[in-house]
Amino acid sequence: VQLQASGGGLAQAGGSLRLSCAASGSAFSTSAMGWYRQPPGKQREVVALISMDGVTEYAASVKGRFTISRDNAKNTVYLQMNSLKPEDTAVYLCNLNFRIWGQGTQVTVSS
Repeated sequence: VQLQASGGGLAQAGGSLRLSCAASGSAFSTSAMGWYRQPPGKQREVVALISMDGVTEYAASVKGRFTISRDNAKNTVYLQMNSLKPEDTAVYLCNLNFRIWGQGTQVTVSS
């Protein structure tokens, strides 16, 4: 299985971005998926998780602003990020079943 993340870029504070992570192979629909991020000089942290059944969990710092979703027909997980803050600046990575990592996509939020 390989994961390909996309959709990162530069946004202003208060703006929105939508990240996508496409998975190859047939394991996607039976896998838990997650978005993580690694801010500059800091450790990687969980942002949002979604189970194979669509149950979601969020880090307190993004709850109410970010939404994780999945489309099993497209083998893709999404992260809709609204009301972005400069502290959301990080490399965002997707994960499959807490084991397999994508390559990451940079999100930069300017104040």
